[in-house]
Amino acid sequence: MIDVGVKAPDFIAPAVTGGTAGELELFRLIDAHEAVALCFAPANFVPTCTAEFAAVRDAGWHGRDDLAVVALTGDSLYAGFAYADRFGLPFPVVSDFHGGVADAYDLIAESWEGHSRIPRRATVVIGGDWTVRFAEAATDALDRPSPSPVQNATAALGEIGVDVDRPRVNYDGPW
Repeated sequence: MIDVGVKAPDFIAPAVTGGTAGELELFRLIDAHEAVALCFAPANFVPTCTAEFAAVRDAGWHGRDDLAVVALTGDSLYAGFAYADRFGLPFPVVSDFHGGVADAYDLIAESWEGHSRIPRRATVVIGGDWTVRFAEAATDALDRPSPSPVQNATAALGEIGVDVDRPRVNYDGPW
């Protein structure tokens, strides 16, 4: 996993944003916000990851001037459309189909549930100066840690000066 205190790797990747396909350019988000939260998942529709994404959605982390949120999954862009639509995800869902972004962040899972080279479940917070301020990964994508990585990221965001509500992750919720 990427270390706190290092410079975050830049990336450009296909993403679904607001029901439209396009490219997400990390440098544009960093330039426009005080912090960026990257939420990695091995695939769309993984219940524990969906619970975290829904908690971030419900906590109102999206649509802010000081914070950008990005979900990154190992699924295709087309699966990202269905996923974002099904759960009303108001932030970009990046297709890291070949694991290039996860690999750059040292968050690649060599294998999981029969898939290879896909993102691990993790949360990374990057400050506006490109410094990784927080990085935490779950041991397994199906684990139910309490608190979850997205909940633990709240303190790092506060240290940057981004005041957000702590997400309430309900692993058994309807999302």
